[in-house]
Amino acid sequence: MYRVPMYINGEFVESTGNSWFPVFDPSTEDTIAEVPDGNATDVELAVKAARQAFDGGDWPQATAQHRGRLLFKLADYIRQQSAQLSELESRNSGKPITEAEFDVSDTATCFEYYGGMATKVLGHVNPVPDNALSLSLREPVGVTGQIIPWNYPLAMAAWKLAPALAAGCCCVLKPAEQTPLTILELAKSFEEIGFPKGVINIVTGFGETAGAPLVAHPDVDKVAFTGSAAVGKLILRSAAESIKRVTLELGGKSPNIFFADSDFEAAVDGALFGIFINQGEVCSAGSRILVERSIYSKFVEAMAAKAKTIKLGPPLDRETKMGPLVSREQYDRVRSYQEIGKGEAKLVAGGGRFESAAKGFYVEPTIFADVDNRAQIAREEIFGPVAAVIPFDGESEAIRIANDTPYGLAAAVWSRDIFRALRVVKAVRAGVVWVNHMQPTYVEAPWGGYKQSGFGRELGPWGIEEYLETKQVHINLSEQPIGWY
Repeated sequence: MYRVPMYINGEFVESTGNSWFPVFDPSTEDTIAEVPDGNATDVELAVKAARQAFDGGDWPQATAQHRGRLLFKLADYIRQQSAQLSELESRNSGKPITEAEFDVSDTATCFEYYGGMATKVLGHVNPVPDNALSLSLREPVGVTGQIIPWNYPLAMAAWKLAPALAAGCCCVLKPAEQTPLTILELAKSFEEIGFPKGVINIVTGFGETAGAPLVAHPDVDKVAFTGSAAVGKLILRSAAESIKRVTLELGGKSPNIFFADSDFEAAVDGALFGIFINQGEVCSAGSRILVERSIYSKFVEAMAAKAKTIKLGPPLDRETKMGPLVSREQYDRVRSYQEIGKGEAKLVAGGGRFESAAKGFYVEPTIFADVDNRAQIAREEIFGPVAAVIPFDGESEAIRIANDTPYGLAAAVWSRDIFRALRVVKAVRAGVVWVNHMQPTYVEAPWGGYKQSGFGRELGPWGIEEYLETKQVHINLSEQPIGWY
């Protein structure tokens, strides 16, 4: 166990409250580190540093080429330290090491992508009916407050930091209290890479005592948040006081739709992967599995049989397919939904704690069949390895059930009939729709949801747009008096 300070104005510092809190290994329940319990005063210091770095011009006035090169250097550093970062990510979050390695690689790719995007921010010449030159310029929003979740700690930090830095913004990032270690480890490289003081600040702490002051701070120009819909609503209310720009990527209850003509084996694998990847701790998890009735019984039977072969175990074991949930709180939440489901539907796989593990927050991959879409396990985001399988009759009913949810983050449709697949793609109200696949995510493509899954988009050119303002500039070319008097 060791102490890891937070990062403000280019220095690693303790909290002004001289308080620390523990960070756990969810596979053993042991404390592996302590980090500062950040408070409103710490947030004030971080925002002040970011404000000075932005208003002083060191970062927003730097050339786009320079900003891009630093992001390239950061991507290279991440690749060089991939083994260390992956192991730390796996130990802190509980995800299997093979998934952590993929996430770290994806993190490097994200910084690399926006390193290139920094020089692709273009203005516009407006064809106005006057002897004048009218320009539209793109400028950084300013100081951004960024709050990230615990399920993809380093990747989510990159999704926020990379486009903001490429745009010329300065950042105050609050990692989830459960998983702050990898971004703090990465912060050790910032000075050597060449980021000016105050451009990137990391404040550890809890939502109520660190996140809330960050959202409410009057010198924060934009807030970007990934997390639950309930917290997103609180952030939106707080940000409204100072009319901040806000991007929200919230929860989901994504439908994974299987028609009878889909490739059966690929479809069963896609259903399992869609809900059990990363222990089901995925905002886009295909937690509602909609299956056409003619293949329903066979599909449920095959899913249940394969689910029982998924290897649970220590995250650093390369054979492990599912590790522990991230925390005691999340473990208790998922266990409660397992019990709720037993009263609402037919349990066909799992349903309890993984008893082979003496310690750790392990739960079995769980499948409920014959679920009514009005059931609690079909309506509420569980954020764990609990699947609700729902039968349907025909395309129109599949679409109706798919859209009968307050969320709209993601969906998938499986069919060899491309015409039907595309009809469903157009009809489903979701920000991301996959065909004959589930969960592929690319930095080049937009990510975000409809309805209570939030608004705004991350990744691709859409991601950097969220960190840019548009300024109109009018240049009179006639040098004649206006003549209005």
